[in-house]
Amino acid sequence: MSAIVNPALVPPGVSGAAPVTPAAPGRGTSATGAAPSGPSFAQVLAEKSAGVEPPRFSRHALQRLQQRGVDLGGPTLQRLSEGVARAAGKGSRDSVVFVDSTAFVVSVANNTVITAVPSEHMREHVFTNIDSAVIA
Repeated sequence: MSAIVNPALVPPGVSGAAPVTPAAPGRGTSATGAAPSGPSFAQVLAEKSAGVEPPRFSRHALQRLQQRGVDLGGPTLQRLSEGVARAAGKGSRDSVVFVDSTAFVVSVANNTVITAVPSEHMREHVFTNIDSAVIA
């Protein structure tokens, strides 16, 4: 097996660098020369973004949602799930995810909503021990 030389990395005046022809799109090879196995990056990305797992709700969060009349319809829950996934993608541990006029305090590491605060109750609250905020 011959070494592939990148002509951009060869110093000026050095000869003997063989031209490199790029691989055809979708025909990449591994270090062993074999075709890659498993799903493509595009397939993995589509699966991960389509199947965002909805967060769990703590007992406290369920009580607050019921007491405060917060609606968790399909679009709201989907946006909350996407917000938690975005926070996780940035390495957050504890986050406030704002969906419309409701703030959800979420343990991103556990994928669990700790509490929910609608806008009419936000003036009374201070969010502590969070490392990120997401607007979903």
